[in-house]
Amino acid sequence: MARIDPLEKPYPPESAAFLDGSMPKWAGLEPIKLFRIWGRHPDMALALKPLGGFILAEGKLPAEDRELIILRTCARCQAEYEWGIHAVGHAKRCGLSDAAIAATVTGSAQSECFDERQRRLVELVDALHDAATLTSPQWKTLRALYDDEAQQMEFLLVAGFYRFVSYSANALDVEPEEWAARFPTDP
Repeated sequence: MARIDPLEKPYPPESAAFLDGSMPKWAGLEPIKLFRIWGRHPDMALALKPLGGFILAEGKLPAEDRELIILRTCARCQAEYEWGIHAVGHAKRCGLSDAAIAATVTGSAQSECFDERQRRLVELVDALHDAATLTSPQWKTLRALYDDEAQQMEFLLVAGFYRFVSYSANALDVEPEEWAARFPTDP
């Protein structure tokens, strides 16, 4: 049971402004538990909504890269809740293979299922997670992947935002959504 109970319908009007439209239309789902918990702090939730929406719908990173960054960040934070949502709801839609999705949890950056670009992205996520910065050589790797400075900054934004989401889901002890994936076990 979560440490703060998710809101249930009917939502208070001040929370409904955040919860209405919080899920992608293609998903056909009610707001997830984490969003319904955040809805208890409507000002915070409304501040987060445009940033999350930007990352998922308007960002400059290729969707496959974005989802790989999100999955690895969540996996490194042991945030099964958020990882499972993205594994089912976004990663497959972006073309990530089942093996690559699983390897974000069970594998290293050198996993055979990752192509060279994916390996470098996972290495960068791991480095950022471990040191909260990138070394000069790692920054050169990032620049080789993205020659656009906006994409370089977005890499940091996506990893950082999903670290926050992971902290939030973990600390709140949010139970996985029934339809979400669970962490795979080692092969």
